[in-house]
Amino acid sequence: MNRVELLAPAGDLEKLKMAINYGADAVYLGGESFGLRKASKNFSLEDIEEGIKFAHDRNKKVYVTLNIVPHDKDLYGLEEYVISLHELNVDAVIVSDPGMYSVIKRTVPDLQIHISTQASVTNYETIMFWYSLGVRRIVLARELSFAEIKGITDKIPDDLEIEAFVHGAMCMSYSGRCLLSNYMTGRDANMGDCAQPCRYKYHLVEEKRPGEYFPIFEDDEGTFIFNSKDLCMIEHIPQLIESGITSFKIEGRVKSSYYVATVIRSYRMAIDEYYKDPENYVYNSKWLEEIKKVSHRDFTTGFYYEKPTSDAQVYATSSYIRGYDFVGMVLDYNKETKVATIEQRNRMSIGDKIEIFGPSVDYFSQTIDKMWDENGNEIEVAPHAQQIIKMIMEKPVEKFYLIRKGKGD
Repeated sequence: MNRVELLAPAGDLEKLKMAINYGADAVYLGGESFGLRKASKNFSLEDIEEGIKFAHDRNKKVYVTLNIVPHDKDLYGLEEYVISLHELNVDAVIVSDPGMYSVIKRTVPDLQIHISTQASVTNYETIMFWYSLGVRRIVLARELSFAEIKGITDKIPDDLEIEAFVHGAMCMSYSGRCLLSNYMTGRDANMGDCAQPCRYKYHLVEEKRPGEYFPIFEDDEGTFIFNSKDLCMIEHIPQLIESGITSFKIEGRVKSSYYVATVIRSYRMAIDEYYKDPENYVYNSKWLEEIKKVSHRDFTTGFYYEKPTSDAQVYATSSYIRGYDFVGMVLDYNKETKVATIEQRNRMSIGDKIEIFGPSVDYFSQTIDKMWDENGNEIEVAPHAQQIIKMIMEKPVEKFYLIRKGKGD
């Protein structure tokens, strides 16, 4: 049985390494040009080179996004850039615009090109159009149901891969092709600079009653009418695999390393459990419980089970649900002394109850009894960003294990 690919977002080198260490088969990232996530740190060519080496040393893949919707001026330097990516041995680039596709194909004919969800591919004929041009992976539009996806995958050639989003933030515009951001703020979503106006609070103004603002939903505080819940398909792994999707894509290049590690870890566990015995696969609610320990909105299954209803929107707030804080990452561990060296990410104090977890292992809990700074001085609190501290661990840990703390702990 061909196993599906688990594809993770990588906003910077740390997130790339975290994604791979926590179970991703491949990562997608943006360079300093031509990609759709200006809000993430993104990668210089030197960073991409280091990331590719890290991934390839572990038999993982790296895809680079070149999925803006460009004007002529935005194509300047594209040939030189894709030549550099090809020389770095990138596994594929992700493109939405036919013009960019043509330039890349003409410049580096053997560079693999994936068609982005921004291209809004929703039907078999469009897929076969791209296939006839040499494309061997399509990222489907997010607006397709399981039935539509299965209808497509039953007909496509065996060497054509289908990628689809299975987790993360949902855009209210069709496959992310948003005009609101540019119109309202001057920030072009189709050039990677979305201001997320779909998360703003809106009221309705009637034409002949200027200045009178009516809540669109029965709520004194107004409504976030465009504010979609987050996509989450962790409970539907068999249906995803059996629909013929070959790559499960996680959204979130601007999310934290903690988010990437936690979400990838849960999907990795669920996918691996399925392949152990597909006929007798049993969903474990612990996987979703873990995902809920990162910053998230309420969840929806998006379009997978036909058109979303009003339940797919969050009307009361655009805020995230944050039950836990990411407070530290293990840098080193001494097995003899049981002392871990930790890089602090949020405030920790003596007496705090913390949870520690790593790839493919259950978390364990302990209370912080003692902490030392990097000079060996005992401390009561670690308040400084990225402060190096030490503490005894009740169970063995490894580099890249993460530490979280409940909001009430």
